[in-house]
Amino acid sequence: MRTRSLALVVTAATSALVLAACGGSSSGGTSSSAAASSSAPASSSAPASSSAAAAAKVGVILPDSASSARWETADRKYLTDAFTAAGVEFDIQNAGGDKAKFTTLCDGMISGGVNVLMIVNLDSDTGAACSKKAAAQGIKTIDYDRLTLGGGASVYVSFDNVAVGTAMGTGLVKCLKDAGVTTGAVDLLNGSPTDNNATLFKQGYEKAIKDAGFTIGQDQSVPDWDNTKAGTIFEQMFAKDPNIVGVNAANDGLGGAAIAVLAKNNLAGKIPVTGQDATDEGLTRVLEGTQCVTVYKAIKKEADAAAAAAIALAKGETPQTNGTVKDSVSGMDVPSVLLVPQAIFTDNVKDVIADGFTTAAKICTTEAAKAACTKLGIS
Repeated sequence: MRTRSLALVVTAATSALVLAACGGSSSGGTSSSAAASSSAPASSSAPASSSAAAAAKVGVILPDSASSARWETADRKYLTDAFTAAGVEFDIQNAGGDKAKFTTLCDGMISGGVNVLMIVNLDSDTGAACSKKAAAQGIKTIDYDRLTLGGGASVYVSFDNVAVGTAMGTGLVKCLKDAGVTTGAVDLLNGSPTDNNATLFKQGYEKAIKDAGFTIGQDQSVPDWDNTKAGTIFEQMFAKDPNIVGVNAANDGLGGAAIAVLAKNNLAGKIPVTGQDATDEGLTRVLEGTQCVTVYKAIKKEADAAAAAAIALAKGETPQTNGTVKDSVSGMDVPSVLLVPQAIFTDNVKDVIADGFTTAAKICTTEAAKAACTKLGIS
């Protein structure tokens, strides 16, 4: 659970972190995709200017490419850009949702001489085992986006995940009340039970929904954030009780799965559904009116902050943070960089485009979405 979050200083803190990353030296990096077809290195050399940066080598393990498009389309790119600009050697790999592969990558990076290891865990047990092996070799660790319970990370960099959940819940409540609905049952389609973020998201949206006077209907988690499983799970939920007023789905992939089930019952757009990550598919559904809200997390800011923290640790410096998060397993207050999310409805979709996260061409792709884009001046 979050114990302290200084949201008002996030922007300044993030800027300071990014500035801390500037100090180039001769180095290169590798960035290998989970998919064989996109496994070409994404690396470059930078001019020499700092022996400390030259000594830095950062390993990054991303979780998969199926639960959310962000890991390959956004995080990889922004981390690569940040490390390259700083002249720091790096190795970015993707575990492909495979815990055995995650462990193999972890062992390989440790033996490969990284002095900082950044991970997005697949579950806390696997992640903690990796972090402890790294620590035993004097390697500093960073939990990126997901806290590894019991892992003992030096720094945690993420969004305020309770606030992410709250944004989904309050967004759903807004859509319901805008439609004149003030009571009724909301189904919860939660993320993976092994992901601590999913626990924090639920904490935020469940409270927001209950505080607004709605009741919780069925409450199911989706193993591994698997969208196919989500469709099956929600179909069973809906068959058991179709008299719901809304669905709080924990990300855009799960939301899309729920909406597909509703569409088969001619209810897409009539029962509001949430999501998060501001994926192109999620934003298109928001424009179409089949998805009530998504939550935008400025991933470039998150990646830049994580890269800056990694570079500081690699150089023997203390990263700047703006809060702590309680590790419920170890009891440790983990120094953290916590960023602020933004709820995205139809009328502010253009904020995501203005930030450079996506383009009109990627989201104005269906007739309904194109009509909305024309009306909103999105081009």
